[in-house]
Amino acid sequence: MEGSRGRLGRDGRRSHFYSFLVLSCLVACSTCGFAEGSEAGSNVTGGVRNAAKGKGKRRAAPIRHQLSLDFYTHNCPQLDRIVASVTAQRFRERPATGAAVIRLFFHDCFVEGCDASVLIAPSAGGGRAMAGPAVERDVEENRSLPEEAFETIEMAKAAVERQCPGVVTCADILAVAARDFVHLGRKDSRVSLAAKVSPNLSRANSTVDDLLRLFAGKGLSAVDLVALSGAHTIGFSHCDQFVGRLYDFRGSATGGDPSLDPRLLKALRMSCPRAGGNGDVVAPFDVRTPFDFDHMYYGNLEAGMGLLATDQALYSDSRTRPVVQELGRDKARFFEAFAGGMDKMGSIRVKKGKTGEIRKVCSKHLSSH
Repeated sequence: MEGSRGRLGRDGRRSHFYSFLVLSCLVACSTCGFAEGSEAGSNVTGGVRNAAKGKGKRRAAPIRHQLSLDFYTHNCPQLDRIVASVTAQRFRERPATGAAVIRLFFHDCFVEGCDASVLIAPSAGGGRAMAGPAVERDVEENRSLPEEAFETIEMAKAAVERQCPGVVTCADILAVAARDFVHLGRKDSRVSLAAKVSPNLSRANSTVDDLLRLFAGKGLSAVDLVALSGAHTIGFSHCDQFVGRLYDFRGSATGGDPSLDPRLLKALRMSCPRAGGNGDVVAPFDVRTPFDFDHMYYGNLEAGMGLLATDQALYSDSRTRPVVQELGRDKARFFEAFAGGMDKMGSIRVKKGKTGEIRKVCSKHLSSH
């Protein structure tokens, strides 16, 4: 998942959000009525929590028998409350943190499983010098992971350690932060290898064939692919991830991707020029309700307003279009499908026993202390 890159300074944040607001206003003026049915007062944290719980429905048994909802009931019963207090504070301070943490969870799980290997600090020289093996954060695909996501997990880990020292893994803290009430019991990885990253992550220009193949390799279905892509109902992307759809698009009379709504194309071109633009400029994945975790993402795809090529392709492809249409009609069904997809993704290649560890600091292996 593409999202906000790094942490901007004060001036950078002002430019960053000003550009986003201009873009949103331009699009909103030409899409009045598109957001019909969105709920007033909904927000990122509440929406993610509802989606994670399947909107209050009884949760199914753990998909992997090694994991449990009550793994820390006896040795850290206040885990959920501690992590929730940290994430709530971070969401208030930095609204983009919700999308950033979810993206971090995706990048962790898809590379060697949900084991917090993505949290290991970059190696000296970024893996380019002979300072040691390159870790996952040294790879280009992970260098854009927002710093506020890593900070949030470190803050949550520190808060948990004060109450339950040496008990809760960073892998589980990341999972709890990304989604409340998850199945717990993952150990932290003992290694983090850069070479494992690229083959296991999608790109902004991946085809549906690529995505289906990647997800199937993780035990995830086409429904899971579409449901988990719904995380793009919040978050932002930098121009370089979609500028190829705006100019010199092959076979297009207008120069833009013909599957892109003309009004959105015009607005995006104003914020993302062909060359020489501000590298800090971002656009929301969901131009209608960018700060609400809802099912509007799918309505955007039906209206030709998917931001990334991979987003819009889910509607263009006959294999995934019916799922897009189903989830776009029913928010409760989206929440249920998203919860199921998160359960399955969160169980990829779980580390147990001696294959993992419980780190004291999420960015460092125990052997480095």
